[in-house]
Amino acid sequence: MGNLKIGGFGIEIKRLYKIFGPNGAACVNLVEQGVTKTELNSKHGHVLGLRDINISMPAGGIQVIMGLSGSGKSTLIRHINRLIDPTSGEVLIDGKDVVQMNQADLREFRRHKTAMVFQKFALLPHRTVLENTVYGLEIQGIPRGRQTDCAMRWIERVGLKGFESKYPNQLSGGMQQRVGLARALANDAPILLMDEAFSALDPLIRVDMQSVLLDLQKEIKKTIVFITHDLDEALRLGDNIAILRDGEVVQQGTSQEIVMRPADDYIASFVKEVNRGRVIHVDAVMSPVQPEISSAVSVQTGTSLEDAARLMMRSGRDAVAVADPAGALVGSISLRQLTSAIVAATAN
Repeated sequence: MGNLKIGGFGIEIKRLYKIFGPNGAACVNLVEQGVTKTELNSKHGHVLGLRDINISMPAGGIQVIMGLSGSGKSTLIRHINRLIDPTSGEVLIDGKDVVQMNQADLREFRRHKTAMVFQKFALLPHRTVLENTVYGLEIQGIPRGRQTDCAMRWIERVGLKGFESKYPNQLSGGMQQRVGLARALANDAPILLMDEAFSALDPLIRVDMQSVLLDLQKEIKKTIVFITHDLDEALRLGDNIAILRDGEVVQQGTSQEIVMRPADDYIASFVKEVNRGRVIHVDAVMSPVQPEISSAVSVQTGTSLEDAARLMMRSGRDAVAVADPAGALVGSISLRQLTSAIVAATAN
């Protein structure tokens, strides 16, 4: 990819509050003292957007923010590039607080450090695929030749080679979202913000776009903040997941942690219908290495229970070894353990 910058910046969100209303700052103390979202609105005429958000997003990973409508997830992502100003708190990106930036620094930050992919595509209808893709590079003042070269690389990378002269109304929804992704990636920003980016797509196209994103991420290793209301999407994409309700983080952790150890009944109700066999990895439920289990057939850490079960059926074994990426044996797993982990939610 030429001069493509690999990797992203870490993001630290600390004690972030957002209260909508004419005197939001004065209401922070009320919220800290336990005033609920409903009480804040009915008694004080202010709307609680976010309450004491603390999330650490490692550089180069996919952080999913998940919640139902009204949970505050879209409000949160707009604080990262300060499209919304917080009532109080810090948003540290590569150690710099976005909240404290002046307008010139903020403009520079938005142009070069973040890119955004929207749910509704947000393509310019009078511009072709190529012209939409170079839009951010035009704003940066990149020479036209470099704009075109960069845009064409990403158009090809997202599977749209041959469509660069088409207009948005000549494309399907999935193709339009690929243009939006190419446009964001062409900016080569270390942080990619994706607000319900695939929610408007048909289910099969949505899964296809998730695959495109995961494949690209192996190469670009950007810091991706992905907003969704869909748990299956969150579990498939997220290295880490934070689940919001009424402006608060209810639980955060890996997909394994959230599915296997839901923090409360609210989270448990979310995860009870999840296909645990596809989400849970063998290393989450394996036993110590059993000497009587042959290492001739093994699965690697990170293998789903479903894939491990298929291997057992093909090999005619009721237990297999588990190896790390270097090939060292780190545990073993039996068909009984697999079955117990997969059906645990049904039994509860």
